[in-house]
Amino acid sequence: MQSQNTDTAEPTLYAAHRKIYPREVSGYFTRLRMLSVVVLLGIYYLIPFLQWDGRQALLFDLPARKFYIFGLILWPQDFIYLAALLILAGLSLFFFTALVGRVWCGYACPQTVWTEAYLWMERKIEGNRSHRMKLDKAPSSAAKIRTKVIKHTIWIAFSLWTGFTFVGYFTPIDELGNRLFTGNLGPWETFWILFYSFATYGNAGFMREQVCMYMCPYARFQSAMFDSDTLIVAYHPERGEPRGSRRRGVDPKQAGLGDCIDCSVCVQVCPTGIDIRDGLQYECIACSACIDACDEIMDKMSYPRGLIRYTTENAAFGKPQRILRPRVMVYATILLILCGILVGHLLQRVPLELDVIRDRNTLYRETNEGLIENVYTLKILNMDSKPHRYILSAEGIDGMKLVLDQSEILVEAGTVGRLIARIQADEYNMESRSVPVRFHLQAVEANHLLTTEEARFVGPGKN
Repeated sequence: MQSQNTDTAEPTLYAAHRKIYPREVSGYFTRLRMLSVVVLLGIYYLIPFLQWDGRQALLFDLPARKFYIFGLILWPQDFIYLAALLILAGLSLFFFTALVGRVWCGYACPQTVWTEAYLWMERKIEGNRSHRMKLDKAPSSAAKIRTKVIKHTIWIAFSLWTGFTFVGYFTPIDELGNRLFTGNLGPWETFWILFYSFATYGNAGFMREQVCMYMCPYARFQSAMFDSDTLIVAYHPERGEPRGSRRRGVDPKQAGLGDCIDCSVCVQVCPTGIDIRDGLQYECIACSACIDACDEIMDKMSYPRGLIRYTTENAAFGKPQRILRPRVMVYATILLILCGILVGHLLQRVPLELDVIRDRNTLYRETNEGLIENVYTLKILNMDSKPHRYILSAEGIDGMKLVLDQSEILVEAGTVGRLIARIQADEYNMESRSVPVRFHLQAVEANHLLTTEEARFVGPGKN
């Protein structure tokens, strides 16, 4: 029996990774993106060194359970603000995506920002796109090894500085620097510096577009937030097709061609390696590099700009486009309402908290004067940045007396003061066996520092 050759291509679920070498490009949107990178990285690396009232301006002091945000000090009791900020961040993402597409991915995402920084260092050391491709394909040599060692040394140093800065948001950065240079870093600080450095080095130096294409969930569900009026980066085939190469100065209409000269520069500059001429794709992060590259080619060919441009699906097909549409209006309204509530709540926030715990070991006891007495433990949390003296008062029962060991209570900044308070009342003035009473705590020198807490007063009740 004669055997037959049945070699067939087997389908595969995974494609081999192909390294992308983005070509350097210049233009309006590239300058805007670089400005965003400089500003955002500058904020990240410089804010830990800012001082406010003799302390670090932005510090999340986890051991002390205090979060310093310039003049604002938040405590674990203020967790509601963190929840509100996360909700606002999510709604903002929906709002801006519906309005201007993936502008977050292209200009402000940490993955994009640090990747641009690492690519800039790579270009300065290894050269332009063609030089980098030749270097990687070249056999090992002393020059190649030296270039790679220099690049990775700078990458690692930058990654370590990034990790050090990250930990500096949780440990005072001056103190962290002293510990680093004296070799007294704690195990957790060492772990997080190395972990964040490794993550930055791996994500921005090696994985790059793979994070956007395979790991980031935003690329997968962005279509649910897009509509026909969402701003996207698009190629206009009715103008560019049929594409084809030609000499400069050739009239495309006389040659039977579109404006696209099929130079593939738009593909070469794309950080995710896609061809925007194939239509909108989830890998596109709307970085606009292809717009600047195509405009540069159009200028050289003396063709009008805009073959690739920011547009909307409706505008591309000549339909009316709407900026203010129901989806955008709903997102904007909700954002404004939540921002107003958050800002109003922060402005009215009192950096003072009173916790009243009634003594449960003894429900009540009778004094020598025949009054009913309840004992309470009061915990006073001074969430302000300076110490305060407080006066305590109580109300709720006619003729009741508040007995304290001291008339004024001093609580240092950022500490909890503990106080024993006794309330004495005549049982004939009690309407029931359990009566609500209210404690009022007022700062002596600051009238706005006032809080009220309710408790229960227990007695035998009327006969």
